[in-house]
Amino acid sequence: MLGEASFVLGAVVTVVFASWLFRRVRGASRSADQRKSWERHRDAQGREPPVDVGDEREAAIYEFTEHHSGERQAVCKVEGFVVFVEDVPTDLEPTDVIRFKVLSFNRGHTSATAAYLGRV
Repeated sequence: MLGEASFVLGAVVTVVFASWLFRRVRGASRSADQRKSWERHRDAQGREPPVDVGDEREAAIYEFTEHHSGERQAVCKVEGFVVFVEDVPTDLEPTDVIRFKVLSFNRGHTSATAAYLGRV
């Protein structure tokens, strides 16, 4: 009885270890992608934003997200820089081009908040 339990336990440990090892080896290419993504993020943090507070810009809606307050916001990008646009009408869809006014930056100046001004 003890021999069978030891065999089953050893088999379980072997399967778990083999699974971990397989994911580790297979994930090596993904870790390179993650490393590149981190490098791009770090470089973006070091550059000046392509917008200033008070700028009025036009951009296509990339997607929608919900603010922590529950408000729906449009996500737009200006030269890869993310701008969260507030007070967007519900009938807008991704790829619609809108006009907005930049209101503020986040703490690290890696994104901005803007107010919706209208459709283009």
